[in-house]
Amino acid sequence: MSNSFPQADRIVLEGMRFYGFHGVNPEERVLGQEYLVDLTVEMDLSRAGNSDRLEDTISYAHIYRAVRDVMEGEPRNLLEAAAQSIAERVLADFPVDSVGVRVKKPHPPIRGSVIEFASVEIFRRRQD
Repeated sequence: MSNSFPQADRIVLEGMRFYGFHGVNPEERVLGQEYLVDLTVEMDLSRAGNSDRLEDTISYAHIYRAVRDVMEGEPRNLLEAAAQSIAERVLADFPVDSVGVRVKKPHPPIRGSVIEFASVEIFRRRQD
């Protein structure tokens, strides 16, 4: 953990694992593979912190299910499109100010390469 705290309250879900069929290569669409997703949402958590009531925050389970629906749903060619779909879904479904999404593809199929992960990271803020 860094020595400085973020400027906004955050809920962070790290290391969510899903099996999906994303990718440009035909074999990726047939065989599928595991994907890892990290998600951060920014919102005011002071009410929940004071009340200690679930209804004053967002259920982690609901966020997880929204991400799962995207990652295990319609295949996307690009990690960028999967991340964008997650961000759009979270902003549409939950009262958050912003969302950060990281989608990681373990061992991407790049001939002749040894790569632990390929990943994309995006940050989207609610438009007023």
